[in-house]
Amino acid sequence: MMRYGRGVALLVVDVQNDFMDPRGTLAVAGAPLIVPVINREIALARDAGSLVAYSQDWHPKRTPHFARDGGPWPMHCVHDTWGAEFFPTLDVPVGAPLVRKGTNGEDGYSAFTMRDADTGGSVPTPLGMLFYEAGVEAVVVVGVATDYCVKASALDALHLGYSATVLTDAVAAVNVAPGDGDRALEELAAEGVVVTSTIAR
Repeated sequence: MMRYGRGVALLVVDVQNDFMDPRGTLAVAGAPLIVPVINREIALARDAGSLVAYSQDWHPKRTPHFARDGGPWPMHCVHDTWGAEFFPTLDVPVGAPLVRKGTNGEDGYSAFTMRDADTGGSVPTPLGMLFYEAGVEAVVVVGVATDYCVKASALDALHLGYSATVLTDAVAAVNVAPGDGDRALEELAAEGVVVTSTIAR
């Protein structure tokens, strides 16, 4: 059973207005309901001395991530806009470790790596170094969306040598196709990620 403490980090993925608020350009159904669960996990982690880190999509107006530039998604989380801001009820302490993704037009979903739009190569974010310097060995992942950024971040954590856990009642799925979220959780479990709920844990 995963418990917080030294060597364990909580990664809060992309809890931003465009995903969380019904007015957002890429609103995830039911997403606001997971925020109280995430906030409880943040409190538990901080009280136990765990590192709590946050990721945030922070796109330019033009990026291959967006449909108008050949990508799959509507414009969302454009830097310095309301949509890119954290959901207002999320607990984000001043000075909390923060990794912003896609700032230079990179594509991808993981909080650990991005894809360079010009070369197609993988580009690391600062998160891996942050965790390395903090002595992190295990990562608990919460946030949105289960079938994209949560999934990619948990798999990357595993591939980078961390043990990884995803909390099912602290994530929400886009479900572009019905059942995508459930299939993502099944894939994570098959790869070796611990998939559990805050109640079962």
